Amino acid sequence: MKLLQLTPGTGDFHCGACLRDETLMRALRTRGVQTLMVPLYLPLVVDGYEPMTSQPILFGGINVYLEQKSALFRHLPRWMDRWLSTRWLLGAATRFAGMTGAKDLGDLTVSMLHGEQGRQAKEIERLIDWVERHFHPDVIVLSNVMLIGIAKRLKQALGCPVVCTLQGEDGFLDALPQQEGRIAWRTLAERAKDVDAFIAVSRYYGRVMRERLGLDEACVRPVYNGIVLDGYTHAQTPPACPVIGFLARLCQAKGLDTLARAFVILKKRGRLPQAKLRIAGACNRSDQLYVEVVRGILKAGGVLEHVSFHPNLSLGEKQRFLQELSVLSVPTTYGESFGLYVIEALACGVPVVQPRHAAFPELIEATGGGILCEPDDPASLAEALETMLLDEPRRRKIGRCGRANVERFFSADAMARGVLEVIEGVSSFAKTGHATPTRSVAIERSVAQRAST
Repeated sequence: MKLLQLTPGTGDFHCGACLRDETLMRALRTRGVQTLMVPLYLPLVVDGYEPMTSQPILFGGINVYLEQKSALFRHLPRWMDRWLSTRWLLGAATRFAGMTGAKDLGDLTVSMLHGEQGRQAKEIERLIDWVERHFHPDVIVLSNVMLIGIAKRLKQALGCPVVCTLQGEDGFLDALPQQEGRIAWRTLAERAKDVDAFIAVSRYYGRVMRERLGLDEACVRPVYNGIVLDGYTHAQTPPACPVIGFLARLCQAKGLDTLARAFVILKKRGRLPQAKLRIAGACNRSDQLYVEVVRGILKAGGVLEHVSFHPNLSLGEKQRFLQELSVLSVPTTYGESFGLYVIEALACGVPVVQPRHAAFPELIEATGGGILCEPDDPASLAEALETMLLDEPRRRKIGRCGRANVERFFSADAMARGVLEVIEGVSSFAKTGHATPTRSVAIERSVAQRAST
């Protein structure tokens, strides 16, 4: 089987979706699937190694933006298009990409969702031309639903089914200006018929997108994300003092200010006077102002001296960071579709404290690796953290349980098995009109098997 993966790059910071897609492609290769991963918009940034793709960046971010702004750029000669999509030029443009949020991209988002009818139609044809010359896929996988506009034309030209991953797009769509947001959701629902199957990274997020796009339950299959476990190990010795960790992008949506306020409360209670807070994660220029706000909260609470910041860690640095923690918490304020950091922490035997919403109750149920608190509630978070930190035997037991279940159900190979089941079923139906019988996907299997043990 030959699989073409289309994944948007970020250019200058680590992205959970990019890491997940790269990990999946490598795991599928070990299972005999011939994969090709093509970056869109900007270069890929992934953990621990250079991206395995050396393909050109298609749908170059500069071209896409300029084509939205002026008809002139929709008719540039091919050599100029290629020049505007060179890696060095896109790398230079990356410093400005992080300064643009959803509220500034309403028209562009809608145009992209309109696909062959949008202002970036030329980019679709360039993508098709490149694939026809270099790769003949049996199935195409779109990294997220924001790419759904290109599915129809890809199927027409390449004659193969299209599968789309669902992994946290609703937050961006809901942040669009109101009018463009309504159009975008309506267009997505209309374009969903061009996709042969959807893979949701959790049952929770599958339900969200089924309801919002009006999808049939049978066409949305949940498959947990997985990680390569190499390097994720228990610390040989526990931290000398209680250490709370945060590992996610340093932005408001991830709830870092909530954790900062909870840490102030915890310290003022006085039962854990030696407790420290370590903060790590992707941080670009647009996040700097928010980080200063968080520093202000910690300084006003008199605890800044007990806090350290570790932005933009490498894979090895991230693993060492996790091994030095007593507990991890990323109290997101929105409906997180998965939360890869939960699995990464548990792989190191570090239990988690997460808000009781989004995919977190599901992950805690499947792993047994943490406890829940009330969302957007610093006092509830402080109470849960204190409970976990004061009961060392329980904390160690939870960490061991989490590690064992990550090994069983959240490895890269487990993710690849689940995704391959979906893809094989879609491919079989495309060829014969009859779907291949499949086993339960990883997320359903994990909960059922854990309940029986």
